[in-house]
Amino acid sequence: MTDDIRDRFRNLPVDATSQRAFADRGLEARLVPAADPAFPDWLRAVRRGFLDSDPTDEQVAATAERAGDRRNTGVYDPTGAIPAIPVGTVASWGSELSVPGGTGLPVSAISAVTVAPTHHRRGIARAMLEGELRAAAAAGYPASVLTVSESTLYGRYGFAPAAAAASWRIEPRRAGWVGPEPTGRVDFITRERFRELAPGLHDRVRLATPGEIEMPAGHWDRFARTRPDAEKAAELRAVQWTSDAGAVEGVAIYTVAEDHDDYTKSKVGISYLLAATPAAYTALWRFFLTLDLIGEVTARELSEDEPLLWMLADQRAATVTVTDHQYVRIIDVAAALEARRFDAPGRLAFEVSDPIGLSTGRHLLEVDQTGTGRVSTWEGDAAPSDAVLVRLGIAELSAVYLGGASPLTLARAGRVESTDAAAAARVLGWHVRPRLSFWY
Repeated sequence: MTDDIRDRFRNLPVDATSQRAFADRGLEARLVPAADPAFPDWLRAVRRGFLDSDPTDEQVAATAERAGDRRNTGVYDPTGAIPAIPVGTVASWGSELSVPGGTGLPVSAISAVTVAPTHHRRGIARAMLEGELRAAAAAGYPASVLTVSESTLYGRYGFAPAAAAASWRIEPRRAGWVGPEPTGRVDFITRERFRELAPGLHDRVRLATPGEIEMPAGHWDRFARTRPDAEKAAELRAVQWTSDAGAVEGVAIYTVAEDHDDYTKSKVGISYLLAATPAAYTALWRFFLTLDLIGEVTARELSEDEPLLWMLADQRAATVTVTDHQYVRIIDVAAALEARRFDAPGRLAFEVSDPIGLSTGRHLLEVDQTGTGRVSTWEGDAAPSDAVLVRLGIAELSAVYLGGASPLTLARAGRVESTDAAAAARVLGWHVRPRLSFWY
């Protein structure tokens, strides 16, 4: 993806329709670049919205340094007691979403969505989110993505959970091990060394897993706690796995919590495990499950379909909780569908509705034997006679886009209408479960 679309998106003014909606409520919105003197108050509003403390000067400086590529918007109430602190915030930036087939789709990523509790139910969130989607469309992004704190808020704007996340809790002594016996070697490394190795490994593997995105600026420092404002950095440990050929192909960072009443029940929390090869994956998990004095291993943002489950002698030693995680909102249906690959050939006639009108339309998807899709429009009351009709909302299309949800399941739930939902599921499915390995 070129930088042109990123720069165009970042520099677009606040959406005019949203600006009028704010003005009708006595509010005003403006962009707040990281270098703007208003940025510290914007960040204060964001942290307040996520129940955090006011930022220190050091935290403001660190956040501003890594937010230079972001489009930060603040909504202000001139009549408020502290008019300099926004009552609504949103941040967005250009990224790339991994889609089925090992390719990337340019997307706008959205974060830092807050509305002050003093200004609820005034349409602020709606104006902000719809404005961000219109800006993304104007810049040329085919879709937007976000991770959410409150999962009920975003469906009204056409977002849908498209990649789930699994949280694991493992009793290692009970689990046992029936996976491969790894060769190579695991070594402790510094947090700084993890910070050097992780970006290259992530870029090497991210396109293979639908749902992953480019790592946002500053996130590696957040994971490794290598920034000056990092808290409890000394608690973090890091390891790497090196193959017999001498290549580093996996890294992980984790913390240990001692149980002072019974040291054999101490706990390990894996913050991030990144493996570029099956051997690295096996070796790192084997390392964590055989640590001395550890009675529990936890990890989050894993796949719904982790190979680890089949490496445990007793699968009941693992408690796995799955929840929604990566949300997708398709904007340009044709561009999004043509960017991915498909598991089966077929012809699907989509009739798509969109609550805000960005993506409403009729689209004929024709997938050949190679899994490549081509999209055209269709006219008239009836779909092409040899195509499967799929009538759905943009949220439902976004849910199935990465292959994580099935049109057949959504049809049974009353969310999709189709002349042959099973056939649609075969075409839109994908053999790799989508996943996003972090929050943003």
